[in-house]
This record gives sequence, structure tokens and C-alpha cells, in this order.
Amino acid sequence: MGMMRDDAPPLILASGSATRRALLERAGLRFAVKVPRVDEAALKEGAQAEGLTAGEAAILLADAKAARIARRHPDAVVLGADQILVCEGRWFDKPEGMDGARAHLRALRGRAHDLATAVVAWRGEARLWHHLATPRLTMREVRDEALDALLALEGEAVLGSVGAYRYEGPGVHLFRAVQGEHAAILGLPLLPLLAWLRDFGVVLR
Repeated sequence: MGMMRDDAPPLILASGSATRRALLERAGLRFAVKVPRVDEAALKEGAQAEGLTAGEAAILLADAKAARIARRHPDAVVLGADQILVCEGRWFDKPEGMDGARAHLRALRGRAHDLATAVVAWRGEARLWHHLATPRLTMREVRDEALDALLALEGEAVLGSVGAYRYEGPGVHLFRAVQGEHAAILGLPLLPLLAWLRDFGVVLR
């Protein structure tokens, strides 16, 4: 017997993130993946223009992804997620190319940054639940040689990360202190999500 109830509604992850998919798979969940088409850059730009916090913007983006898929699959529980990195007031996007990744890491080293990490659940036209986690990571004063070695080792894999590091891989060497759930750092607050899925009747209690 799996972890999900036999009478549970279908579960859909509205994300193209391989990391989020792997987190749910390792938790023993059965789900489909549907990647929404959302203009994230425009939504994020609008959120900043309106003076939203990074956390509010992350929820807005997660809502946009989940709502788009939920309208097409009204019987399913659709999960959307988003993560925004903030360092000393600056919002970071995924780097453009390896030079952009190097610039990201140089900007973050020796400083603490927050990962505003949102997850939402939709069904039909309504949001059923949302959660915002804000892990805080402090990067050590990494020398250029170590940054170059990391980028050479990781290659373009870092381009999928807002911070240009993969904390679940060699990127862990960059940090001297971390606060927050490991899964939330990777992009999905898993423990709060599983608690809600149990309460809603998707996962066995």
C-alpha cells in the first residue's frame, strides 16, 4: 500500500522543476506533472513595481502556475511553487550563462540571503491552501579559485538555480550557516505540504 489514499483526488505538480518532482517522488506520492506557461519575468516585475515583498511575489507566481493548470483539470489538486532569492534587498533571477552564475556567486559570498519559498494548492477556481517558508543561508567568504572550481565541476546545472548553486550538490561547500527545512531550500516546503495533504485527505494519516 502506498502513502496516498485510494479515494484521493488526482494530484498534479504544476512545475517543470526536476528537484521538486524528485522531492515528491521520494515522499512516495503519486502525481502527474503539467508545466504551465506563465510569464514569470513580467509577473515578478509587476510585483516589484507594486511594492510587494518577495514572499508575496512568490505566492503570486505559485498561484499563477497552479491556477492555469487547475482550470484545465478541475477535479485534481494542483500544486504550484515558486522561490525568490533576496540578498540585502536585491531580488535575484536565474543566471544567464556561466558568466552570470559567477557574478551571482560573487554578489552572494560573505553575505546572508533569504529564499522566499511558496507552495500553494488549487482545485478548480479556488486556492485551497498556501504556505511560505523563508530559509536563510549564509555564504562564507569564498575565494575566486573555489568559485571557479565549483562552476567547472557543476557546469550548466547551476543555471537552473536562482543563486547559481545547487545546495543539494557540491554547492553545499559554499555555506557556513543555514536555517530552514532542507526541502524548502531546494524549492518546496515539504513538511507543511505533507501535513496539509493529510488533512485534506490525499495522504494517509
